[in-house]
Amino acid sequence: MHIPQKTLHRLFLISVWIKGVAGVLETFAGVVVFFVTRGGLEELVIFITAPELAEDPDDWIANYLGRAIQHYSGEAQVFASAYLVIHGLIKVFLVAGLLWGRMWAYPFSLWFLAAFIVYQGYRYNHTHSIWLVLLTIIDLVVGYLIWREYRWRKQGGEVNQY
Repeated sequence: MHIPQKTLHRLFLISVWIKGVAGVLETFAGVVVFFVTRGGLEELVIFITAPELAEDPDDWIANYLGRAIQHYSGEAQVFASAYLVIHGLIKVFLVAGLLWGRMWAYPFSLWFLAAFIVYQGYRYNHTHSIWLVLLTIIDLVVGYLIWREYRWRKQGGEVNQY
């Protein structure tokens, strides 16, 4: 099956913009996480889950969130905050490079995606989370689109052609 370059380019742009927005949101969330106390987080989880638990005391998600808060420590808070901020800023930096058509951004983005795909595989071995599988599939598709765009650009394709 042959997909026209114009379609691949549009899919590339859409996926990169989505990654960019996600990077901004991650960075913002990391800053917020740094300032949220365990007590504040507990109150938020209770506020969000109380109606569901009133209807179904065995609700898996609501109970999972309640248990997760019990493991929230100062160390976990700093790690989560730093992880989100660093991951988000790297995404924003690489997305800017891709959208501006900087050739260095393509291989760096592919390496960055590959590193996180490996990390997601490692985490999957511990958590068996279906969300990690879905995130990995999305990252593989985005990686493919970046790779195709990179090949096209190396062959003389223009960034703003479409």
